[in-house]
Amino acid sequence: MSPSHPPFRWATVSAEGTLWLLRRNCSVSPKQVGWFFAGLCGVSLGVAGFFWSQGATLVLPFTAVELMAVGTAFLVYARHATDRERISLRDGRLVVELETAGEMRRCEFLSQGVRIDTGHGREGLIELRGGGHAVHVGRYLRPDLRPELAREIALALREG
Repeated sequence: MSPSHPPFRWATVSAEGTLWLLRRNCSVSPKQVGWFFAGLCGVSLGVAGFFWSQGATLVLPFTAVELMAVGTAFLVYARHATDRERISLRDGRLVVELETAGEMRRCEFLSQGVRIDTGHGREGLIELRGGGHAVHVGRYLRPDLRPELAREIALALREG
C-alpha cells in the first residue's frame, strides 16, 4: 500500500496486508458472565436454602428451574459474544472468515475477481462474490455504515 492513500476507518494496514476485524458489540465477556452467574447461583441458592429450612419446601425447586432458565440465556449470550468477521487482503487474495457461535466459515477469493454488492440481499449486508463463492459481511456494522465499508474494501482491492 502506498503511504499516499487515505487512512481506512475500519482497516488496519500493515506490511503484510490489510485487515478488517468486525466484532459484535458486547459489554460483558463470556468469563464475566460466568462469574456473575456463579454469584447469582450462590445468592439464590442461599436464600432458597434458608426458606427451605424454614419449611417452604417448594422454593428450592422453583429456584433451580429459574437458575436453569437464566443459565440457558447466559449460555446463548456467551456463545455469541465472540462472533466476528475477519476480512484480510494479502498477496492478491481476499480472505473472509466468519465466526458464529464458535463455528468458523472461511471463503477465499482472488482479489482481481471480487465483485462487491451492497444493500440488496440479506438484511442489506455487503455481498462479496467471485470464483463461484459468495459471502455476506457487515452484520456488525450499522446499515448506514455498510456502504462505507464496501467502498473501503473496493479501494483496497484496487490498490492492492
